Parts: sequence; C-alpha cells; structure tokens
Amino acid sequence: MKTVSLYRRPVNVMDQLLESFFDSPLLPFNGAPLLGKLPLVDVQETSGAYLVEAELPGFDEKQIRVQIEGGKLTIESDRNGEKTEEGNDSYLIRERRQLSFSRSFTLPENADPESVSARFKNGVLSLEIKKRAESAKRLIEISAQ
Repeated sequence: MKTVSLYRRPVNVMDQLLESFFDSPLLPFNGAPLLGKLPLVDVQETSGAYLVEAELPGFDEKQIRVQIEGGKLTIESDRNGEKTEEGNDSYLIRERRQLSFSRSFTLPENADPESVSARFKNGVLSLEIKKRAESAKRLIEISAQ
C-alpha cells in the first residue's frame, strides 16, 4: 500500500496573536482565518451600506445559514452528514470538498441588522447590510445673522 503524505505550513502562533489584536468591525473574530479552511470573503463599504460577498462553490442556498445575533453576523454551513454519491468515504486526502464552516463578523454600530438582504448566485453569497439613516453624514447649513 502506498503512503500518501501532505505538507502543510505550520501555523505561527505569533501571527495568530497579531491578527487577533487587530480584530475590528466587519473583520473575522480572532483575526484572519486559515486560508483553505474557510470561504473567502470580500467586505466593501459604500455610502449607504456594507456589502459582503462570500465564495461558496459546491454549495447551494439551502445548505447555507446567515444569521445576526447581538451585533454579530454569522455565515455557516454543516455538511458533515453528507455522503458521496457512491457512499464511499475511503478518501486518503480530501481537500476539494469543504464539508462545514462558520464565519463570524462584528457589525459596525451604524449597521442596521433589520435591513440585511441575501442573494446566492453562481456559488457566491452576496449580503447587503444597510446603514442606519441617523448615521448618515449630513451637511449643516450655517446662517448669517
């Protein structure tokens, strides 16, 4: 029988500590994720909303949960119970098929958790989180007396 080995870069504890120190709104809790284990996410801020896009190839919208609780946005899926088409679980290495994940983000104070809309197309989950109207920048007119 052949032996299959796979080299993985060891996780640097100091890198993890530094990444967790810089945790900020709409960045993952506990610093950046280990790439390859969690879906890749882009976060963009516009004048009226925050836009989050997550790459979820191989998933469909029924396998993904998005929830907001206590100022925390969580995107997750649990596919551990799924079997392959043939029912064969004799993999030596399995990297292509991500079974489950959970990503959490801290929402900024001006985000409106009641206004979140979600869309899933071509393996990309798109979320729009609108900003509260009272947090919008406004120009104050100055009158001369």
